[in-house]
Amino acid sequence: MSGESCLHQLQPHTGPIVSVSSVACPKTNTCTYRGVTGNKYVQLNVGGNPYYSTLQVLTRQDTLLRSMFSGKMEVLTDKEGWILIDRCGKHFGSILGYLRDGFVTLPKSRQGIMELLAEAKYYQIQGLIDLCQRALQDNEEKALCVIPVITSPKEEERLIQGCVRPVVKLLYNRGNNKYSYTSNSDDNLLKNIELFEKLSLSYSSRVLFIKDVIGDEICCWSFYGQSRKLAEVCCTSIVYATEKKQTKVEFPEARIYEETLNALLYETLPVPDNSLLEATRRRNNCCSHSEEEEAVELRERVRRIHVKRYSTYDDRPLGH
Repeated sequence: MSGESCLHQLQPHTGPIVSVSSVACPKTNTCTYRGVTGNKYVQLNVGGNPYYSTLQVLTRQDTLLRSMFSGKMEVLTDKEGWILIDRCGKHFGSILGYLRDGFVTLPKSRQGIMELLAEAKYYQIQGLIDLCQRALQDNEEKALCVIPVITSPKEEERLIQGCVRPVVKLLYNRGNNKYSYTSNSDDNLLKNIELFEKLSLSYSSRVLFIKDVIGDEICCWSFYGQSRKLAEVCCTSIVYATEKKQTKVEFPEARIYEETLNALLYETLPVPDNSLLEATRRRNNCCSHSEEEEAVELRERVRRIHVKRYSTYDDRPLGH
């Protein structure tokens, strides 16, 4: 196909963009673009995703796309004039945006940046490659969360007493066992550790997570609020097998979630005054109808204040 006939197929599109299948048309042709510049629109099918751009944008920087649309390389077209590029089209919009404007907003996730980096390398866009690599390096240097490891009882007391956030502590020490473990104990111990890491990654800004590897237990969760212990979930027990004792490690996931939610109630705000709560709970048979309504209203106001305060935080379910 000659260059002139190929260019004739790529007149500016005035109608709506039609859906293009990701399966290439059986009838395809190759052609080259020679000596063509300007604002002529080009129809691009990148991995089944339709895009429009101009030759001026596509040839603006010294990239693989300039080679494709300046006559140095042949391009594949279908019978409708779409230029076929056999790459994932997920990030091609960002590629065009960078060529057009010289900058682009990077994906929020590390995986997304790595995907865009792979496309930038394929299209040989050095500026975008550098941008992605700097972002990945910055993410590596920035710690997602910091988890203190307890080395002494005094250090534990200092951390808990000095923290204004709720505290969740996981004590695990496999070497504390006096007997053999049951068959599922190692798997359950690992599940407890994985859940601790998942919660700490999601809620480290709201809860202080600490590890204890010097305690006397094998696997035990502790929950603190306002410098006092709220609850404890021990995950080990002794079971009797044939002629011997064994240590069993369990994974009470639902209970751990429940106690973590309860600890969040002690986040930042002080606990409601006990005398106030007690006053709102009282039922006085001698009180008038209006006094009873006032007590009900007061209880509801206290509840709404705390629900509103906690709902301003991340409302995703724990563990997601």
